[in-house]
Amino acid sequence: MMTTQTISAHSADTTHFQHWSTQQLQAVETALSQWVGKDAPETLAQAMRYAVLDGGKRLRPLLVLASCHAVQGLETAALRAACAVELIHAYSLVHDDMPCMDNDVLRRGKPTVHVQFGQAGALLAGDALQALAFELITPDDGDIPPPMQARLCQLLSRAAGSQGMTGGQAIDLASVGKRLNQQELQHMHQLKTGALLQASVLMGAACGNTAPPALQGLTRYGAAIGLAFQVVDDILDVVADSATLGKTAGKDAANDKPTYVSLLGLEQARTYAQTLHQEAAQALHNSGLEENRTQLLHALADMVVQRAH
Repeated sequence: MMTTQTISAHSADTTHFQHWSTQQLQAVETALSQWVGKDAPETLAQAMRYAVLDGGKRLRPLLVLASCHAVQGLETAALRAACAVELIHAYSLVHDDMPCMDNDVLRRGKPTVHVQFGQAGALLAGDALQALAFELITPDDGDIPPPMQARLCQLLSRAAGSQGMTGGQAIDLASVGKRLNQQELQHMHQLKTGALLQASVLMGAACGNTAPPALQGLTRYGAAIGLAFQVVDDILDVVADSATLGKTAGKDAANDKPTYVSLLGLEQARTYAQTLHQEAAQALHNSGLEENRTQLLHALADMVVQRAH
């Protein structure tokens, strides 16, 4: 069984973080390559693998693994959880890109799944990826103790369902052409984007015996990072091109969708992202976790916000 490799996160040294993240990304890619599409009918397997492999920042898996490192948790469980949350993310992108939703033709620098495999093929691939996510965190081989399996399933299902990502997407679709205030916009994005990012942090924490103060700190960190990610995404939709983004730029404005840039303006949106970055750092500081164990989470927060500059 594969295990993740960790290094000592004793400083915020960028070199250390880059070395750690390279190792973790290799472990995640190897695991996904082994698990995605295994024993599925050939065409379905091709669509599943096309949706998941060879693309994406893998921020959510890195958050799982960094959080597990912070609480000195079970690494074999964290690797499975990291892959599971990436599969939920991938399935959501497959379905969101379809003509009945956002109707996009470019994702991760290549044609979207429904363009490549047809709408029926994309729908089935998304369904299969969602199911596989829960299969990965409920193995029969003893890699994850049953109580931990239950907690991971609880966190992932809540983040992906009607009170999380799916609910946020429903609000998003209903908000096209409407003027939302900041509270309404924040609520939508806390569900649509933030819930799964926060769940990534909490799933990593669930791989260890996490004390209440630490869990509270990680919960607040995950909430701040989840919202910061969306604020930065809104900024990039305005200032970056499609080649840089790997998806269609300017789509939000073209579709008259409410964003942090349309609500606050570009500079205020950047300021808000920095405020959320500071909130994430403060949450880690207040968590009671060893500083050398939270440096990876600090570095991931830096990575999220620095995309806007």
